Amino acid sequence: MQPTPEPVSELLAQYRNGNEESLRRLVPLVYNELRRVAHRHIRKERPDHTLQTTALVHEAYICLMNQQPMDFENRAHFFAVCAQLMRQILVQYARRRRAAKRDGGHKLALDSEMVMPRSRSVDLIALDDALNGLARLDPQQSRIVELRFFGGLSIEETAHVLGISPATVKRHWSTARLWLRNQINKAERYDA
Repeated sequence: MQPTPEPVSELLAQYRNGNEESLRRLVPLVYNELRRVAHRHIRKERPDHTLQTTALVHEAYICLMNQQPMDFENRAHFFAVCAQLMRQILVQYARRRRAAKRDGGHKLALDSEMVMPRSRSVDLIALDDALNGLARLDPQQSRIVELRFFGGLSIEETAHVLGISPATVKRHWSTARLWLRNQINKAERYDA
């Protein structure tokens, strides 16, 4: 059963005003949705990945608790931030594993909507590096990729969170995907 947006919005407003207890009360209301976001991330990982959906949700929650209260604009913005935290956790995990074992084999399967064929997988670290490079060139395009790909937001939801038109989101989404594909291909050729 989905909770109504009003309590979530109220709890986010309380959290924004410094009430950390509101975040503790919020998580049970949105836990199933957070698990779906985490599952979407884990599903794109390699089959033998040891981090599980529940652990990813809990680590993201701990990260939220360790930060200063954020100014969440709405429910979609909250989930986008959580998705970004999950991405960062997975990248840190991949970097630690790679450092422990050269070429740890962390692969992220990109869905066909991203730009790659389904059977192809992309190194999560290469994707993160490319996305960080895109953020330096065009922060808005990078944010769109985070919201769409990692956050699972629709074109319309992304437009609402960023305060831009859906047409702008579509245009930047297309450009960003092409740029990321080129950067990832360069990284793969360099590593080969």
